[in-house]
Amino acid sequence: MGILPGGRRSPGATASAVARLGGDVRAGRHLVHDAPTSLALTIHGAAGVIDLVVSRRSVVGDLAREYAAQVRLPTAPDLYTRLGVALSPDTALADAGVVTGSVLVASGAGASVAPVRRDPDRRVEEVPGALSVLWFCVGVATALLAGWFAARTPTAGSHDLAIGILAFAAVLGILPVGRFAGHRVLAAPAFAGAAAFALAWDPAPERFPTVLGVAALVAAVTAAVGRALDRRVEEALRVWIVVGVVVFVVTGGAALLALSSQVVWALLLVGAMLAARFVPGLAIEVPDQLLIDLERLAVTAWSARDRPMGRRRRTVVRAPAVAAAAARGTRTVTAASVAVLAVVAVAAPLLLATATLPLDRIGARGLVGLAGGALLLAARSYRHAGARALLRAAGLTCWVVLLVVLLRTLADDPRTMLAVIAITLAGLMIVVAVATGRGWRSAWWSRRAEVAEGLCGSFAVASVFVAVGLFRNLWEMTS
Repeated sequence: MGILPGGRRSPGATASAVARLGGDVRAGRHLVHDAPTSLALTIHGAAGVIDLVVSRRSVVGDLAREYAAQVRLPTAPDLYTRLGVALSPDTALADAGVVTGSVLVASGAGASVAPVRRDPDRRVEEVPGALSVLWFCVGVATALLAGWFAARTPTAGSHDLAIGILAFAAVLGILPVGRFAGHRVLAAPAFAGAAAFALAWDPAPERFPTVLGVAALVAAVTAAVGRALDRRVEEALRVWIVVGVVVFVVTGGAALLALSSQVVWALLLVGAMLAARFVPGLAIEVPDQLLIDLERLAVTAWSARDRPMGRRRRTVVRAPAVAAAAARGTRTVTAASVAVLAVVAVAAPLLLATATLPLDRIGARGLVGLAGGALLLAARSYRHAGARALLRAAGLTCWVVLLVVLLRTLADDPRTMLAVIAITLAGLMIVVAVATGRGWRSAWWSRRAEVAEGLCGSFAVASVFVAVGLFRNLWEMTS
């Protein structure tokens, strides 16, 4: 016997009803109607609806107590017929005229409310507002500028003082104390990385990737410590850890293998481009118990219902659990989009600056342009407005950096520069015209955007071999 909230019926009776009613109570999905000593009846009440198979010798009081036990009422209610006739608790069901199929009404006792259990370890999650987000973004930008200028400050006193302040701010940031501790810990790795950057600074250009890798590793360690102390922003801190370790591995591996700096920036740029496509599939993790069993759904349509209060258990899909899974995925995708924008903003201009040989320059420019196109096309598949805006900013950053380099190159030829500007404006006009007419949402544009995104990604990966100088080395070996 089970009870479903909201006036829904459960189809059987439990063995506990047999012991309490002392009669021939039968459990199961199918009610037995051919037994002369059994009655199948239904009790309606404010606390729920139950179906019972009871003995004809049972009294009304036993039936009321069984109903109260099933729906967890504090006292047994009064039972009435569907016509409103009150039934005495000492009257047998057979004497009261109750037959198989009768409907009784329970009244006189309110539904019990389960006590609210408060978890003492549960903390109230602070939702960051616009001002809070702006404040911590300004703090991160200030930390990065302080680390950059501290690294290039020749005075020892000012240099050490800046590093000490940044390190102290990082320590304060990871402490789980205060109302906005969950927000403050996200900025702490930036302060720690800036301090490490200033401490490990070396003016040699070929050592800049290694210095950046050390700063990324320190930021990752700080994020790991903050995650161990407070897990309210675990998803964003996990992104800090992954990105910091990857940057350190790439830069450290290039230093050990004596590779040029352009190899590091090309690999990081391609990695950021690929992350925009593969991160959503890794971030949205749906637990197995939330997945709908299509076979059971097709047969019984019970896989999306709440768990009953009785002993009969079924698949559970609770709205808060689904909302929590979606919120975790949203935070991960947003943090990953911020990391993509940061990596692209650093790797794209440095790749164009370090690829100085003619053949390498062609590959580097092609890589930056194709990566920007792939990021812009990947952003259209994101339904989250913040992540979509961040990826579009990353793609536009690649194109703006490339445009600046091309304009500097074409500065000596006004005609060529004018032609490039005219072609660029024409392309922008086409994009604006199609977007104004909502053409991007059509199936025709969607199919071609998928093809264009695949082509941009494929050619970008192929251009890495030209940008890092591998194609040039092979050319020189065979020529």
